[in-house]
Amino acid sequence: MLLTGLAWGVATTYSAAGIVRLTFIYVFVHFLAISLLVATAAFFLVGRLLGPGIAGLPGRRRQQGLFIQAEEREQLEFGYCFDVAIRAFFPVWVLLYVVQFILWPLISRDYWISLFFGNTLYLAAFGYYSVISFLGYNALPFLHHTQFLLSPILVCAILWFASLFGFNIPQHIGPVFVIGAR
Repeated sequence: MLLTGLAWGVATTYSAAGIVRLTFIYVFVHFLAISLLVATAAFFLVGRLLGPGIAGLPGRRRQQGLFIQAEEREQLEFGYCFDVAIRAFFPVWVLLYVVQFILWPLISRDYWISLFFGNTLYLAAFGYYSVISFLGYNALPFLHHTQFLLSPILVCAILWFASLFGFNIPQHIGPVFVIGAR
């Protein structure tokens, strides 16, 4: 994040203070604050909605682990949620901070092929985020129906298809990457 903050700062601002400010925003807001926000939401939502003892959801139920007694109750920890959030951020960082930076001259144009590649980049980033989050929570034997964590992929795919009719996501989200630099 530090190097990509410096790269985006050098490319988009003309002052050293703007470069340092953008680098701090990337590290502390884009990475840490958003990861903490996602981890907090996951801690409360995943633990409550997919945790043990949730009645009414059809489908498979998992057996308790070998080393857990029947009367013990496992629960989701905030540290685990934060770990999943920062691990799932890695492909988002690669695709939206590194690859988008390299492809910015191509994907910021007003051509349909630019729209296609740019929007596909965002679809891949959020798809990978959903899959890695799913894999992280699916590893816990006391969470049930973790396949619901894959549902954002369907929503993103529908929005991606709709956006191909003229909404260039990088052109609208790209300026958000440099807010605070100037």
